[in-house]
Amino acid sequence: MCDILVATPRATEKGIMIFAKNSDREPNEAQILEFIPRMKHEDEKVKLTYVEFSQVRETYAVLLSRPWWMWGAEMGANEFGLAMGNTAVFTKLKVSQRGITGMDIIRLALERTKTSREALEFIVSLIENYGQGGNGSYRHKLFYHNSFIIADPREAWVLETAGRHWVAKKVDAVYSISNALTIEDEWDLASDSVERLSKKANFSFARYFSDKFYTHFAHGRERRAFTYKKLREAEGEITLEYMMEILRSHQREPFEPANGSMKDICMHYGGLTRPSQTASSQISELRKSLSTHWFTGTSLPCLSIFKPMFFDGTFPDLGEAPTDKYNPKSYWWRFEAFHRRFQTNYRTYFHEFSKDRDAIQARIIERERELRDKKSKELTLWAFEEERKLMEKWEGIIEEGKLPFLYGRNWKKVNEEAGVQK
Repeated sequence: MCDILVATPRATEKGIMIFAKNSDREPNEAQILEFIPRMKHEDEKVKLTYVEFSQVRETYAVLLSRPWWMWGAEMGANEFGLAMGNTAVFTKLKVSQRGITGMDIIRLALERTKTSREALEFIVSLIENYGQGGNGSYRHKLFYHNSFIIADPREAWVLETAGRHWVAKKVDAVYSISNALTIEDEWDLASDSVERLSKKANFSFARYFSDKFYTHFAHGRERRAFTYKKLREAEGEITLEYMMEILRSHQREPFEPANGSMKDICMHYGGLTRPSQTASSQISELRKSLSTHWFTGTSLPCLSIFKPMFFDGTFPDLGEAPTDKYNPKSYWWRFEAFHRRFQTNYRTYFHEFSKDRDAIQARIIERERELRDKKSKELTLWAFEEERKLMEKWEGIIEEGKLPFLYGRNWKKVNEEAGVQK
């Protein structure tokens, strides 16, 4: 489950485009944060997650956040200031068992297109000519179609799909999507198939294609209502810090992980009825010159720092690439072990921890604003180091608590599967 937000220049305080996403996956599904430089290729094919696809002679440089086992990415950006992400949507149409996943589509588009409109046209050509499919889960079966938000410094689009049917809407001020179709009959572009269907009286894309059962239990409509309301409330004054606040939010405050909900934006794992948690987060400030891409590269933004990354900066050493097994030499798992320990006694420590987190986040944002035009290659490394110090400080403070029985049993199983030592 995921949440994506976008605010266009007319809706933000500084007149820039801001894209944001929380990527929710199964709790042991580590996410890799990686930089892939511009590359030339001689191979005719590239192996995606499940299928092969035609390769191009040159792919653009990309920053990606992707599930460890997938070729494609949950979200990312490229060297031209193009950013995008996808969310699962559940429709009445059957999903192919093998095919191009929504994550594969994101990486293909980021590597091959320069603007949001070009990316939109590329993606709809993929959907119409090849379809979409493949299992979206590593350990279980989860088949779905996809919605996307695609943004560059000048314009943003929301694209929603059901099989090879699609509709697209240009974002005027703000928009958000979760795990439910949102476009009714107010699209700007649509597939020929949808245009034919729309001739029926009272046709709604969302209503016509949505699977009511899965859409209901994913609680995408509730999360989308919350994020869209927050964006509308601050329209014209939206800032980077405000986007961070939304991505870190929970439905009920003060928050307790054991009582969390699928309606939370910062989602914490909770078992059968809450099988996902936020695995990584991205906020991109998209400018015509130098864009800044803020990634956590860790789970749970409420316990994480957003670090600035650039295409002309230094990429940090994140240790060994993570898998679904605990590895203290992996950046993602090193913080994940800390996050899981923190959650055993979350209510006791979070108030004071959040003060430290916010102070460090504010210093990093201030430094980024001071050095942005100087393109400091040390800023990213410094930000990662500041987060490491925060974690080490609080590792020495927190004492492990006792979880409620059922919640604790769920986490015990998850930790045993990953080999997390308690």
